[in-house]
Amino acid sequence: MALIRVSEAARFLGVSDDTVRRWTDQGTLTPRRDESGRLAVDGLELANHARKLAQLPEDPQRGGSSARNRFVGLVTNVVADKVMAQVELQCGPFRVVSLMSSEAVRDLGLEPGSVATAVVKATTVIIESPKGRA
Repeated sequence: MALIRVSEAARFLGVSDDTVRRWTDQGTLTPRRDESGRLAVDGLELANHARKLAQLPEDPQRGGSSARNRFVGLVTNVVADKVMAQVELQCGPFRVVSLMSSEAVRDLGLEPGSVATAVVKATTVIIESPKGRA
């Protein structure tokens, strides 16, 4: 069982240490002690709690698609020239950046403050771990 210290758990979830401690006091998370005696939580329990907290708004355009990674958010910035554009979305705690044609930006009506969905279909996803083996 991987134990995650309160300060790390708070950083992963984007909340304060006090919030994580409050969740352990309320029974939302089960309090544990690490090998140094510091308050910690089980990594799997924390991951499940993070999943519950990470509910994004329903995708208003949702139709049939093989892409499973869909992030609904707000457009925060658009930088466009005559041919290409960079569009930034804030999707919950995640910043998603897309490069597309300026024509597509105009056709989609993308501007700061508008709602959009980033759809990611990737054949390669790289996952790194501090405990990984070389």
